[in-house]
Amino acid sequence: MVKGGSRLTACCGLYCGDCIRYRSRAATLSAALKEDLDRSDFASYAKVKANALAQLKHYESFDGILQAIAALRCDRPCRAGGDGCGQSCEFKKCAGVKGLEGCWQCADFEGCGKFAFLDPFHGNGPRENLRKINQYGLRNWARYRSRCYRWQ
Repeated sequence: MVKGGSRLTACCGLYCGDCIRYRSRAATLSAALKEDLDRSDFASYAKVKANALAQLKHYESFDGILQAIAALRCDRPCRAGGDGCGQSCEFKKCAGVKGLEGCWQCADFEGCGKFAFLDPFHGNGPRENLRKINQYGLRNWARYRSRCYRWQ
């Protein structure tokens, strides 16, 4: 188990504390709202009420979106056994095979093709963070970290 502030540092250089899936209440709130709506059979109500309130014609899509948001929840940082990006983490596997704590210890991280998976959301942020981990150390790098998402 990873301890201290470094526990939120993912193998790939992302900081789990910045992750929408880890810190946001949206998944929990979406699950609770979906459960309440299901319990009251709101889908049936929406069908009847859709003639008077046109937006309710889209209730089925809304219900699917609530379900998708609820499924995004991440309860544990990836290096503490969490699910990383919602699927098997190639970075964790690779670090484990090489006996490394994370990609910052790998001499090949600058040219590693695994980062292409993160590019759409994170751009070059993970590699920038790995450089900062090497510069400032695992315990101190986070205050210098790059933004987690490209749109921030």
